[in-house]
Amino acid sequence: MQSQNRFFDDLSKMLNGVAGTVAGVGREAEAGARERAKEWVGGMDFVSREEFEAVKEMASKARAEADALKKRLDALEKAAPKVASKSSAAKPAARKPAARKSPAKPAAKSQPKSED
Repeated sequence: MQSQNRFFDDLSKMLNGVAGTVAGVGREAEAGARERAKEWVGGMDFVSREEFEAVKEMASKARAEADALKKRLDALEKAAPKVASKSSAAKPAARKPAARKSPAKPAAKSQPKSED
């Protein structure tokens, strides 16, 4: 059963147009909000995931290297007392040189101003 009433046909066309317009406005508002959020977050100097992962990898390698150096230092320190006791009898400890004092500068003499 098809309606022959022109009023309802026009009303349905108008409502379809309004629905399309509202959907377009919604998409435009979402895009604008997304753009503003990107600008706001971009102004905060956040790093990207790739940069974060690269720095994390570098820190992990540096920590592993520091641990290896610590183990090596501990091994050398264990061996050091044996060597130090043998070499301490042969050589006395070195002295630090005394700090030099700079000579005092003589005070500048002030001369009276002559009036012309």
